[in-house]
Amino acid sequence: MSGAPRAPSRDAVAPPLGPLPRPEGSPGGFAFHGARVLLLLLLAGLVTALFPRSTTIDVGRYQLNMVADEDVIAQFAFPVPKPADELAREQIEAAATVPATFDFHPEAADSMRTAIDRFLDQVEQVADDTPPGAGIRALFSRVGIPLSSDQVDLLTNSSVRASLRQASLDAVDLWLPGGVLESWEPGVTRVDEIKVREPGQPDRYVAIEDVLTASDFYERAVRSLPVVLSVPAGQALVRVVLINNMRASLVLNQQATEAEKEQVRAAVPRTKANILSGEAIVRANQQISAEELERLNAYREQQRNLGIASEEPFDLSTVFGSFMFAVLLLGVYGLMLYLYRTEIYLNYRWLLLQAMLVATYFLIAAVVGRQAFPPELLPIAFVALAVAVLWDGRMALLLAVLLAVITGGLPPFQGTSVGMTTLVAGAAAAMSVRVVRRRSQFWVFVGVITLGYALVTITMGLIGGVPAGDMLLSVGWAIASATASAFAVLGFLAGFEWFTGITTDQTLLEWADPTRNLLSRLSREAPGTYAHTIGVANLCEAAANAIGAQGLLCRVGAYYHDVGKMLKPQYFIENQPSGRNPHDRLKPSTSASIVREHVTEGLRLAREDGVPEAICDFIAEHHGTQKIGFFYEKALEEADRGEEVEPRAFTYPGPRPHSRETAILMMADSLESATRALQDPTPERIRELVESIVQNKIEDGQMDEAPLTLQEIAVIKHQFNTVLAGMYHTRIDYPQTRHLTGSPSPQKATT
Repeated sequence: MSGAPRAPSRDAVAPPLGPLPRPEGSPGGFAFHGARVLLLLLLAGLVTALFPRSTTIDVGRYQLNMVADEDVIAQFAFPVPKPADELAREQIEAAATVPATFDFHPEAADSMRTAIDRFLDQVEQVADDTPPGAGIRALFSRVGIPLSSDQVDLLTNSSVRASLRQASLDAVDLWLPGGVLESWEPGVTRVDEIKVREPGQPDRYVAIEDVLTASDFYERAVRSLPVVLSVPAGQALVRVVLINNMRASLVLNQQATEAEKEQVRAAVPRTKANILSGEAIVRANQQISAEELERLNAYREQQRNLGIASEEPFDLSTVFGSFMFAVLLLGVYGLMLYLYRTEIYLNYRWLLLQAMLVATYFLIAAVVGRQAFPPELLPIAFVALAVAVLWDGRMALLLAVLLAVITGGLPPFQGTSVGMTTLVAGAAAAMSVRVVRRRSQFWVFVGVITLGYALVTITMGLIGGVPAGDMLLSVGWAIASATASAFAVLGFLAGFEWFTGITTDQTLLEWADPTRNLLSRLSREAPGTYAHTIGVANLCEAAANAIGAQGLLCRVGAYYHDVGKMLKPQYFIENQPSGRNPHDRLKPSTSASIVREHVTEGLRLAREDGVPEAICDFIAEHHGTQKIGFFYEKALEEADRGEEVEPRAFTYPGPRPHSRETAILMMADSLESATRALQDPTPERIRELVESIVQNKIEDGQMDEAPLTLQEIAVIKHQFNTVLAGMYHTRIDYPQTRHLTGSPSPQKATT
C-alpha cells in the first residue's frame, strides 16, 4: 500500500520535522533541492531587476500624488518623449495604413505561354511510347507530379491533349495580363487596396477584391473548360499544367513596401510636448499629476544627457542588499513549505505555478509603479485567490503578507500606504475562499475583497487627511481590481487545475449537482444504482474525513463511479424486478462482458461529458483488477472437461486504486452492496462483514498501490461499522394498538 496522493488535502496534518524524502535519481538530493532554491533566487533576481534602487536627487525625488514643496522651473528647453509602448503602437498603426507594393510584369503572360507550350510539346513526344502512357507517366514523375490512371488515359488521347493545350493558353491570355498575384498574405496590410508599379507607367492603386490570386486564377480556368476536360481528372490536369508553369504577373516588392512603411513610421512624432526654458514644470504646493510626473522624468533624463544631474555612482552593495531583501522574505514562504507543506515542496509543478503567480504579480507591479497607476491595481487579490482556491487560505494569507511587505519596501511604493492596503486586500482575498464554495458565488469574492480595500482606504485616508472624493475614487479602483482578479482566477482556474492536477472544491461541488447530465440520467434510467451510489457516497465521505483524506472528492467520485450501468441497467441486480434476472439466459462470458463494460463505458460517458480526471479515476479504479467471481465460477462449472476458461475475460480492466480516496470507494462499494443482502444486519454481523471484505481486498492485492497505512485502514473500518450500523439498524416491534373502530391491528414502525 504505497504511492502518493493526487491532490493535496486541505486539512492535512503537518508532517513531523525531519529530512525530506530523497527522490530517486537525485544523488545527495542536491539537484532536487537545488532546483527549488534556484526558483527562489530567480524570483529575487526578478524583483531586484524590476525595481532598481535609484539614488537620483533633485527632481527624481518627486512621485505621483506627492505635493511639491517648491516650484520646479526648467533651466533649459527639453522634449517630453512619448512612452516607448505608446510610440511603438502609433508606429504600428501608421505602418498598417501603407498598401503593399506589387511589381507588374507584362512579359509574364508570354513567358508562361512559352513554358506551357514547351512542357506540352514534351508530352506530345512521349505520348506514343509503349506501353501506352508509360512515357507520359515517366515525364510527369520527373517533375514530381504523380498521375492517376484516369489522367494518363486522358493524355493518351490526342484530341484531349490539344484541348488541354488550348484551355491552358486561353486561361493565360484571358487572366494573366490583368494581373495575378504571386502570393497573398493577409497580414501584409490592413488597407483594402494594393499599389501596382509598372515600367514606364505611373503607380496605380487597385482594390484587393479586383485582384486575382493564383488560386483564383486556377479556379477560373477550371470553370471555363471544354466538355472533354470537365471531368475531375481533366480539371486536375489543367491545374497541374498551370501550377507547374505558373508565372505571376504581380510580384510583391517587399523592399519597396517596407521602405514606405519605414518612412511612415519615421514621420510619427516622438515627443508629446516641448518644454521651453523658464517654463514651470511643477508649481509649489500642488499635487503632482501623471502628466507632470512625465515632464519631471523627461527633465531628469535631459539633465543626465547634459551631465548636470548629480547621481551617486553604481553601488554594488545597494543591488546586493535589494536582492537579499527579496531572498529573505520569499525564503520565509519557501521555508514554511519545506517544514509544514511537504507535499507541495515535493511537487515541482505546484512550486512552479506559485513562482509564476508571484512573478506575474511583480511584473504587473512594475507596470503600475512606472506608469503611476493607482496602487489598488496591484494584483495581490489574484495571487491570494489562486493559491487559496488551489491549496488553502492559510498559505495564501502568509504569501499575501510577505508580498505586501516586499511591495511596501520597493522604490515606487515607498513612503505611501501601499503596503498596508496590499496586505489587507490580500488577506481579505485569502480568507474569502472559506465563505465561497461555488463559482456562482463569484460576487462574494468581489464583495469581501472590496470591503477590505474600502476599510483600509478609509482608515489610511482619515489618518492622512485625504479628501473624501479621492477616497471614493480609490474605492472605485478597488472594486475594479477585485472584479478583475476574481474574473481572472475563474478564467485561469481550469488551466491551473490542468497544470497542477488538482481538482478544486468549487469544481467538485459543481459536478456534485444532481441536475448534471450524467447524474440526472442515472437517477432516471437506473434508480436502483443511483440509490446505491448515495449510500456508497455517505460511507466514503465519512471514512475519508476520518483519516484526513478528501471527503468531498470521495463523495463526488462515488456519485459517478457506476454511471456506466445506466446503459444496461436491467443487467444489474439493484435495478432488477424481483425474480427476473436476464443473466439467467446468457452465457457466463457474456454476462461478465456486460458487467465489465460498466467500467469502460462509464469512463467513455464521463470523458465525453467533460468530467474531471480526478473523478474519472473513481470509475476506472473502483473494481481494480478483481475477478467477476460469480460468473467466473459459473463458467468453470459449465465448462466441458478439458476446456479452459480464460480468467482475463472475467477480470475487471483496472487499474487498482492509486489514491486513498479510490481505495476507500472500492471497499465501500462492495460493503454497501453486501450489507443490503445481509440477513438480520446486526452490528456484530456488520463488523464481521466489514472485516471480511476489507481483508479480502488486501489479500487480493487491490490495496497494494494505495497510500493507506494499517492504522488508517483500522479507522476506515470503524467508520464503515458506524455508518452501516446507522443505515441498517434493527427495526423496533411496537405493541398491538387498536384502531378507532376498536379492532386490534399489529404495527411495525420503520425508523
